[in-house]
Amino acid sequence: MNRESLLRPAAAASPLQIAEATGQFTRDLTAELSSDSLELPSFPEIALRVRNALGNADIGVDDVVRMVGAEPSLAVRLLQLANSVALNPSGQRITALRMAIARIGFNLARSATIAFAMSQMRRAEAWHGLEVRFRELWEDGALLAATSHAVGKRVQGVNADLAMFAGMLHAVGKLFVLTRLHRFPILLNDSAVYADIERMWHAPVARAILTRWELGAEIVSAAADYESAAQARAGQADLRDVLFAARYIGSLRPSAPEPDAGVFATPPFQRLGLDPALCGDVLGASATEIASLRAALLD
Repeated sequence: MNRESLLRPAAAASPLQIAEATGQFTRDLTAELSSDSLELPSFPEIALRVRNALGNADIGVDDVVRMVGAEPSLAVRLLQLANSVALNPSGQRITALRMAIARIGFNLARSATIAFAMSQMRRAEAWHGLEVRFRELWEDGALLAATSHAVGKRVQGVNADLAMFAGMLHAVGKLFVLTRLHRFPILLNDSAVYADIERMWHAPVARAILTRWELGAEIVSAAADYESAAQARAGQADLRDVLFAARYIGSLRPSAPEPDAGVFATPPFQRLGLDPALCGDVLGASATEIASLRAALLD
């Protein structure tokens, strides 16, 4: 079977067609992962510049303001974040970009910049037809990021801003896999096959991309594979635990507001010291904070 036949959509693909398309997809993706230029496709150039600049310890606020100011949509995103209930509990509105960046700090500014860039990907003509899938991934990532921030604020020894950053970055691998599955409608249109491929590949892809971005081992590990936190291990809580707990807590609203008592005995909740009272605080008192952060991260 030639490559063209693997790329054509099929009403009901045969097991052989799916197997051959999966093999070709795997070969293509493996080759990309081994390259030195792996990057999210359709990533806005301004986001790349700001992201790289914010990773420089010597960069100043004024330098960032000049760069961000060149992209009005990104500037609006940072202002929205700075004025969110979670980061501006006083309600005193900020209208100056410099004050916004000074308030939220470089970590959250970098997080918001990458969030903005990923949200812009779905507008690229190359991904026509994937808008709904992009939106689902994006809303899922925004909820995880906002809930991770709320959990991080309530746990000692955890940087809530970095937790939010890692939560947002969890979407990176899934977005990349989706753009590559776009070349294989046979695989994309089969929900079970799509789910299996995403589950298999999103973590190694995210790890490769985020390592290339030089974001630090803890952020990369949490964003790429926070599910591994379910395993018992020695040591203090880290961002993997925060994201694991945030994913569970975020899934409780609104249909099942009461957590399963057994979850508090799991390794991530034990390491974080998350008891029913703290969990209830995240679900209750933090609801407005989480909603405001989600709104600031989404379009």
